[in-house]
Order: sequence, then C-alpha cells, then structure tokens
Amino acid sequence: MDMRVFQIESGRVLPMKGDILISSPFFRGHDLTRSVVLLLEHNEEGSMGIILNKEFHNHILLNELLPPLEFAQRVPIYKGGPVSRETIFFLHTLEDLKGAIPLANGLYVNGNFGEVQKYILDGKPVEGVFRFFSGYVGWEKGQLIKEIEEKSWLIVDSNKEMLQDLNFCDLWHTMLAKLGGRYAIWARYPQYPMLN
Repeated sequence: MDMRVFQIESGRVLPMKGDILISSPFFRGHDLTRSVVLLLEHNEEGSMGIILNKEFHNHILLNELLPPLEFAQRVPIYKGGPVSRETIFFLHTLEDLKGAIPLANGLYVNGNFGEVQKYILDGKPVEGVFRFFSGYVGWEKGQLIKEIEEKSWLIVDSNKEMLQDLNFCDLWHTMLAKLGGRYAIWARYPQYPMLN
C-alpha cells in the first residue's frame, strides 16, 4: 500500500479556538491515539482542548460527585484528557447560560454551574445538550503547531451535532468517514495492523 495516502492535506495550517483536531492513524500517545479533540484555547502561550471520544473504563457519574444530584437523571463524565483530572469541564448548546464561553458553531464551554445543577434537577434533557469531561489535554508553546507540521493532526470545523452523537466513542471513525476520500481510508485502517 502506498503510505502517502495517510498524509494530511490541508490548506489551513493554524488551528483556532473551537476547531476540531483529528489524530492521524499513526499518532501514538496513550490518551491521544485515535482521538478527536475540541480546542478550547490556542494562542502564543500554548493550547488546550478536550478529548471528545474517550470514556473511563470504570464509568463515573456527576451524580456520584455531587450529593444534590444523587437522585437526578444519570449524568456520565467522560475522559477529557490527562491533565487536571480533578477539573470538570462541560460542553453545551445553551447560549443563554450565564458565564458560558462561546467556542464555535453553537458550542459553548462551562458557565454558571448553579444554573446547570438546577437544569439537571428540573429534569430537563442532558443528552444532546450537555457533555461533562474530567481533565483536558494541553500543549506547551509551539508544541501543537509542531505536531500539525509533522502531520499528526487534521483540523476541521466543530458543530453542536457532535454532542448529540450517541456513538461518541466512534467519533474518530465517523468524522473521517464523512470527510471521504483518503480520510475514509484512515477510518478503516486497523489500529494494530500486525494483528490482522
């Protein structure tokens, strides 16, 4: 097979806050292998984002961490990244949530957690509106740009429909398949080719 088919072709080199990074099939890093990352920040000092498509082996619920939510609807927490696992981030589509930071295309991060807690206790839908994450992934100054130049990441636009995708663990595959062409080939490439 001609391995050039796995080279990223992109006219846009610089990522922006709210962009999605899709790792190449050959990117190796315990938490970032076959990951889809939403950039929360990208500037001269560095970058940070949340991994969208990973879950913990032992499922964690927000209800277990916050006693007032003990008997509310079950709210899972996903693996946002290896840095500051004690920090909870939440992505959502509520533009009126006080303190929410707009990212792009109808997606927001964080905001007034008291209002979020009331929203959950009122029994309003969480699925497709909110997704909670523990930790984040970070890059030091120039590190992410270097990885992009090394063709480790494909940069695409985000959209709020990603929060409504119930098969979020397959997000890496589905996003690549939708891009088509060489990226659809990426989606079908086995994670461990030696085992085939």
